[in-house]
Amino acid sequence: MKSLYDNTSFKISKLVTHSYSTSFSLGIRLLAPDVRPAIYSIYGFVRYADEIVDTFHSYNRTTLLDDFIGQYKKSLEEKISMNPILNSFQEIVHKYGLYDLVEDFLDSMKMDLEKKDYESDQEYKKYIYGSADVVGLMCLLVFVYGDREKYEELKPAAMSLGSAFQKVNFLRDIKNDFENLGRSYFPNVDKFNFNEHTKKDIITDIEKDFADAYKGIQKLPINAKLGVFIAYKYYLSLLRKLKRKDSKQILASRIRISNPHKVWIFFKSLIRHKFNLI
Repeated sequence: MKSLYDNTSFKISKLVTHSYSTSFSLGIRLLAPDVRPAIYSIYGFVRYADEIVDTFHSYNRTTLLDDFIGQYKKSLEEKISMNPILNSFQEIVHKYGLYDLVEDFLDSMKMDLEKKDYESDQEYKKYIYGSADVVGLMCLLVFVYGDREKYEELKPAAMSLGSAFQKVNFLRDIKNDFENLGRSYFPNVDKFNFNEHTKKDIITDIEKDFADAYKGIQKLPINAKLGVFIAYKYYLSLLRKLKRKDSKQILASRIRISNPHKVWIFFKSLIRHKFNLI
């Protein structure tokens, strides 16, 4: 029975999300039930593509990514895939018309296989758009139930939030990117010139993204506002912690938000939401 297979596919996407990200999983649980399956499907797809380019170094990553993309395109044509992640995702792509956004995302994944340094702002912005902004835009189309007018209104803020999340990840993971992946995302920044000045410039840029994103969060439909706001607060707290660390500390270890602090953010956000203070 196809419906049983589809339901199982969505459950597997949910399992992937819970396994890879406790923060996003909690945020998704606070979305309206009718949008959660789509967001799990989006996360599962982008997570697996990212895994291929970032972690499977003992395998031929180009072959794996090409195969993954080929299976994805075949799933669009046939409206089914025996890869459960792709089976659930293709349904969401068709339902919300995510085709171009997915292509931009996959282009950035290909860039990760080839590029190690982003020397210009143009290259950097192109990568950020494809790897992060479009993911936020996919989610936004789900949140507004495909309403293109509402989507266009909130699009800039959704892109800012995607950029902020990605840049925080880059800053948090800068040690691993430099040492293990031999990669530098921030233009003209490497482990030899990452200092207090460059750290300050990076954080100032991310703070602007967060400020722009918050304006859009306030206008989100009720089905998504709380979940997105909590994810926003988690990442903003992580940025503030990174800001308090000096550049040498960031290069020495991966900075994290403690579980008790996450719980505090969660309940504080719930209270703000209850009293319509978001």
